[in-house]
Amino acid sequence: MARAYLLCCKVEEDANHSEVPGPEFFWALIKCGLFGGFLDEMRDVIWVDEFFEGLLPAKANNLLEDQSQLESGSLSLNDSGPYGTFVGVYDGHGGPETSRYVNDHLFQHLKRFTSEQQSMSVEVIRKAFQATEEGFLSLVIKQWPVKPQIAAVGSCCLAGVICNGTLYIANLGDSRAVLGRVVRATGEVLSIQLSAEHNACIESVRQELQALHPDDPHIVALKHNVWRVKGLIQISRSIGDVYLKKAEFNREPLYTKFRLREPFKKPILSSEPSISVHQLQPHDQFIIFASDGLWEHLSNQEAVDIVQNHPHNGIARKLVKAALQEAAKKREMRYSDLKKIDRGVRRHFHDDITVIVVFLDSNFVSRASSVKCSNISVRGAG
Repeated sequence: MARAYLLCCKVEEDANHSEVPGPEFFWALIKCGLFGGFLDEMRDVIWVDEFFEGLLPAKANNLLEDQSQLESGSLSLNDSGPYGTFVGVYDGHGGPETSRYVNDHLFQHLKRFTSEQQSMSVEVIRKAFQATEEGFLSLVIKQWPVKPQIAAVGSCCLAGVICNGTLYIANLGDSRAVLGRVVRATGEVLSIQLSAEHNACIESVRQELQALHPDDPHIVALKHNVWRVKGLIQISRSIGDVYLKKAEFNREPLYTKFRLREPFKKPILSSEPSISVHQLQPHDQFIIFASDGLWEHLSNQEAVDIVQNHPHNGIARKLVKAALQEAAKKREMRYSDLKKIDRGVRRHFHDDITVIVVFLDSNFVSRASSVKCSNISVRGAG
């Protein structure tokens, strides 16, 4: 029987499954046997394992700010295609409002622009990000009189699209997508980072900010041994964070800690995603999509080695556990003791973590965009 399924681990350990699988991942509780002969015909497609850490007792914040989604089927508003898979990891900060908004709107915008262009492209993805940013800005404008603090809420945004043998990776912030690729000569699986990150701890990001704001000597500041944009936020690109993009929202009644002493004339943060395009190869084995909470404690190669050396079933859970074990070790404590710490307090030890692992089958991925089947949507949230 073909090995292709999605195992979603939640605290309730329940799930809904579709009667007909999508072209590049399958939503099932246990195994692909739920779909019978259909999978035998499709052979191995893509096996997706996801683990929403924040839904389990190990979440760090009182209110989970991470959101995530997997979408399979038509990437346009109609059934004419193209078909493929969309993966999104949205790491919110300051509150859950932005990440929830992205979870509800980004993929819908992508489908709209794909329909207009009748194909998938970098421009389609760029427009979808822009429309999502503009939509959230409209929400902030509407809620500002009664909920001004929404101007200080934002989200990193990592999205992956697999369509017609091509992988598109778009990113805002410091979530990361890493590919595991086999070296044919040795059989070793190497890590390849697919996403560009926008965190002020990276020297090139600081240089970019300084070049964009040559008249501001304080555009980046080292605060408590951490580089931050204007001493406030580590990331330089995001959805939301309107208080650092529109000067009219950097004033009362916004909390004093978010307000800058001097007004700014142009946006400090950007919503322009870094987008890369990769032609999937037969030796490309899997892709790890994860928020920065994972990468704070595991290197790219460590994560790839864990995926390569363990069974597929539950591999995302394995990655999260490995990261938490490292977090505990850094504090010279046991993993079991870390798990006992109350929510909110745990944020001092580790961030919320969202991980999605996609296993690839080159025999099917290259022709999946022409395979018509039912749409499937899976969301993860706190």
